[in-house]
Amino acid sequence: MHVDLSEEHQILKETVRRFAQQEIEPRVAAMDRDEAFDEYLWDKGRDLGFVGMGIGTAYGGSFSDYVSLGVMAEEVSRVDAGVAVVFGAHSVLCGNNIERNGTPEQKDRYLPRLASGERRGCMGITEPEAGSDALSIRTRAKKDGSVYVLSGTKMFISNAPIADTALIYATTDPSRGHAGLSAFIVEKDFPGYNRGRSLSKLGLRSSPTGEIVLEDCVVPEENLLGGEEGKGLSIMFSGLDVERILWSCQALGIAGAAFDASLRYARERRQFSQALISFQMIQDKLASMLVEIEAARLMAYQGLVCLDRGDRRRTRMLAAQVKLYACEMVNRVTTEALQIHGGYGYMKEFPLERYLRDGRAYAIGAGTSEIQKLIIGGYLMA
Repeated sequence: MHVDLSEEHQILKETVRRFAQQEIEPRVAAMDRDEAFDEYLWDKGRDLGFVGMGIGTAYGGSFSDYVSLGVMAEEVSRVDAGVAVVFGAHSVLCGNNIERNGTPEQKDRYLPRLASGERRGCMGITEPEAGSDALSIRTRAKKDGSVYVLSGTKMFISNAPIADTALIYATTDPSRGHAGLSAFIVEKDFPGYNRGRSLSKLGLRSSPTGEIVLEDCVVPEENLLGGEEGKGLSIMFSGLDVERILWSCQALGIAGAAFDASLRYARERRQFSQALISFQMIQDKLASMLVEIEAARLMAYQGLVCLDRGDRRRTRMLAAQVKLYACEMVNRVTTEALQIHGGYGYMKEFPLERYLRDGRAYAIGAGTSEIQKLIIGGYLMA
């Protein structure tokens, strides 16, 4: 049940799996119950270089390639996808975006502290009135001498309650439409930056999620990402390609854990004097689950390879395809897994109900399934 990996990737896979089993797993129940991220895991992630996996070694990070990020996302998510969201929102959505799009001065100023875990990052695109329609962002950035003044609210932002540095998208010139979108590096200590409400969620409860409220937030002009206005659209789309493929890898992790639990249970559970797996209906469920997981994994890793090769056009199409398929697949697999477990699956003493709750987010976040269909349809019409 795994794609052929290089020796280095296989070593990483085993290292991350041990970390997840030994350090994350004992804390999963408490984090899910209390809806809180355990700070011990941040400290351990810093020690192992995991918090800097999306940032290059030149800035103190441990980034090698996107396949490695996919391996980590999948393996951590097999135990707790919420923890994978915390690391990914920090290192990839914030850190990797700054490295790919920032000026040399911006990289030197922010990336070393993000890579070390001294500061934590997040990315703010979604707003109360701009979810799937991310290009209808209402947050405004007005130039005032040597600063920009940002006003608006970001909603459903992973890491917002704990982030020190936020990558914020805002419109610098509404008259230019999409071409007037820009991105800014905003620190929590800037005047007018407010951590809004922390939001309570159905699943991914170890991942702090909340609002960012910008009330005439003063941002130095040197914090305009890339140093030019109007680059926000290209920055956003390139970042979404990465996010969608890695988001799909997290869905893979949840689905893989649900399948493994179901296979063990079907072999051990006896009904009508025989093992549950001997029933053809159970075999049918398990076979369909396995094939769907394997198909999604092949698509996801193909997308990761395209990211590493810099094939932008192919990556965008693959990102939409795997985001659609893998993130719907995890809902089908977790539902069938709970059904195989019967009443036990519905109980909190088994992880199935958490897998189902966590998995439900994946067809919504990083662009809904409906949006992915529109993207794919657009390519078909081109």
